[in-house]
Amino acid sequence: MAGYRGASSSSAAGGGGAAAFATRVLLLLTLLPLALAAFAFALQWRGGMRDPTGAAWPADTQRFPGMENSPLGSSSSQGGGGSYFAVSSASSSSAAADCAEILGRSASSHGISLYRGWSFDSDAAITPKICITGSTSASLHQILPWLYYHKVIGVSHFILFVEGEAAKPAVTSVLESIRGVKIIFRTKELKEQQDRSRIWNETWLSGFFYKPCNYELFVKQSLNMEMAIVMAREAGMDWIIHLDTDELIHPAGAREYSLRRLLLDVPDNVDMVIFPNYESSVERDDIKDPFTEVSMFKKNYDHLPKDTYFGLYKEATRGNPNYFLTYGNGKSAARVQEHMRPNGAHRWHNYMKTPNEIKLEEAAILHYTYTKFSDLTSRRDRCGCKPTKEDVKRCFILEFDRLAFIIASTATEQEMRNWYHEHVVWTDKDTNLKLLRKGVLTRIYAPMAIIRGLRESGIFTAAVTSAKAHPKAKLSSIGLENKESIHSNETAAQSTTLKEGGNDNSQATARKILEMVDAQEEAMPPMSPPGFLELVETALS
Repeated sequence: MAGYRGASSSSAAGGGGAAAFATRVLLLLTLLPLALAAFAFALQWRGGMRDPTGAAWPADTQRFPGMENSPLGSSSSQGGGGSYFAVSSASSSSAAADCAEILGRSASSHGISLYRGWSFDSDAAITPKICITGSTSASLHQILPWLYYHKVIGVSHFILFVEGEAAKPAVTSVLESIRGVKIIFRTKELKEQQDRSRIWNETWLSGFFYKPCNYELFVKQSLNMEMAIVMAREAGMDWIIHLDTDELIHPAGAREYSLRRLLLDVPDNVDMVIFPNYESSVERDDIKDPFTEVSMFKKNYDHLPKDTYFGLYKEATRGNPNYFLTYGNGKSAARVQEHMRPNGAHRWHNYMKTPNEIKLEEAAILHYTYTKFSDLTSRRDRCGCKPTKEDVKRCFILEFDRLAFIIASTATEQEMRNWYHEHVVWTDKDTNLKLLRKGVLTRIYAPMAIIRGLRESGIFTAAVTSAKAHPKAKLSSIGLENKESIHSNETAAQSTTLKEGGNDNSQATARKILEMVDAQEEAMPPMSPPGFLELVETALS
């Protein structure tokens, strides 16, 4: 019993010690956080606490997409090809004032703007130099956002062939005042110059000659691209891209949201980069500004698994002739070099070699097609074809364009609106959600955010205002003063006209020259994505 009592006494003593130790630990755990919190409060109150984020990410190297030449940026170039600016925090103003400046909050600003004070006029240390060329009849309301968006992602030069609305003095005076923008009017002189192009003596574009509407536009675009190549070479451009003003480049996959960075990473032996296109999928019929109101796009076949594409083809097509309403073969950027020529509006070629090309796996062209209900009637008004199934084949390359033209020419406005809802507007939320989850549809917000920010910054308004202080540019200032330069890579035989009674000997010489180069494959037209027939043919072959 004594032993038992002794053991009990020892056990009780041990239990008391453990309880005391546990009490001390709990007290320590309670007091330590309170002490640390009090210490932190004291440091913050005295202004002695340093933001650890600032230590890991120095303020003088903070980078924001598209901020390369901002007056807020550092004075030294960071090199490389990114289209971002290096923002310096060195300023005599207070931290609060710096924050207000960056966010665009001031007495003269009523909203947040990340773009206030940006400058797009410096060409210093730009690598590579990228040029966009296009033929447009769009309004200033559409061209300015398109132009400045591409400036933000790294495009430095624009060669725009204008006519219609785009050629009006109120539009061209603004465009000509923007640095890096070259305007070419469709004058009689220009047409005569293009009539002497070697293209007319070749066969690759001949299937599009002497046809109206879209075919005529396709030839015009190719002739304009031929001129733009020469102008781009003379301006020292590294890359050239043909783009319409209803298309935006989406440089996904680059280390930052920068077309310049994307092309800088392309291997030197690559001559052409293919951008698959995504097509806008509007969710309303009252869109007024597609670039800032449309965020849903249908992915290209090249960016989808085949089983997903064909497994959901019917739901994605919605009874239309093809997976996309219009073209699906993308656009391309070409490295500027000797012997280049266009290969239609979607590709480039070289007279002396077959270009080495790659296709991008993430980057895309965002095509805002039929985004507004008025697009139905505007296309109808630009073409004088008869609204019959047979006649529209002469005018339009793609089937949906033909159907839309017939509807716009024969239906009442209400019937047109019903047709537009059924074939263009994506109102079924369940279907949209399913296709978004499967990856057929995708949401892209970057262009929308950039263009909204540009508008809020007042850049578009400033461009219009500053145009009043610039005299209208003369034709001689846009690179056309040297008529011979446009044909510098042509022989006299290749630049002969097709006028009746032309020199037979010179045309024969042109044919001999053509035999020396590669086979004249037909130009790549706008093409629809593959359908079930193509799948069957591929399986059988």
